[in-house]
Amino acid sequence: MDGAFVRILLASEHTDFDSGAEAVALALAKRSGLPLHAVLPILSNPEFEMAAPQLAERADEQAARSRQALQALADAAGVALQLRVRRGAEPFAEIVQAARELPADLIVLRRRGQRSFLANLLVGEMVGKVLAHANCSVLLAPRGAHLWRRAVLAGLDPQVPDAALLAQAVAMAAHHGLPLHLVCVAASEESRPAAQQALAAALLQAGQAGQQVQGEVRVGRVHQELLAAAQMHGADLIVLARHGPHNLGRAWIGGVAQKVIGLAECPVLVHVNSNSSAS
Repeated sequence: MDGAFVRILLASEHTDFDSGAEAVALALAKRSGLPLHAVLPILSNPEFEMAAPQLAERADEQAARSRQALQALADAAGVALQLRVRRGAEPFAEIVQAARELPADLIVLRRRGQRSFLANLLVGEMVGKVLAHANCSVLLAPRGAHLWRRAVLAGLDPQVPDAALLAQAVAMAAHHGLPLHLVCVAASEESRPAAQQALAAALLQAGQAGQQVQGEVRVGRVHQELLAAAQMHGADLIVLARHGPHNLGRAWIGGVAQKVIGLAECPVLVHVNSNSSAS
């Protein structure tokens, strides 16, 4: 098993933007000896199929080619692939529903899709909606991403301690035999003591789990400090928490997690507490 993950769901349309997510998901499944579940979402509804049957047929043909290509990748990697095509008016909803039906404990997804009028968003619109509504953790992979092999970095919120996030970061680092670095960012020097207290508690928890871990407190803008720390320590996996799924859905654009995901050069794991209920 890869830490706490036993049912991994890859969500892919098999475009160039999905290549990193596909590579990471296949590598995770192979390393853990797990089958890889996958969903290929297709934008479709009865009105569209009746008004533009040729376009609907073309979408089906493209989906068939994508299925064959994904199966070939899985065969080459020696991974058992269980792939489903889901049609719906909202691709994000099909991904979220597929994860619930499995039930998945990890969704692996690209960071953003095709360039369009939404191209300036750090995270694609569909991806943001998956993050807002998923009831399991989500791993976002940029194009060209690979499985982490240097270090894991976890960003800790000094105001909202999350023992489950830390446990997941510890499990990921331990499973891959990698060092773990904890970063707690204070907004100002005045809030540094609270951040130091939160970091000390986290270091104690990680140490009790037997994980070799280091940590530091930084002061500044959270996403900038997390990214700088990841670069300094050579981390190629960043672990963050999603606090309050409903708030995330309303204020996703501009959030700390969105900025880290959009600007990071490595995969970002957004930990979602399985006890939380997203709409």
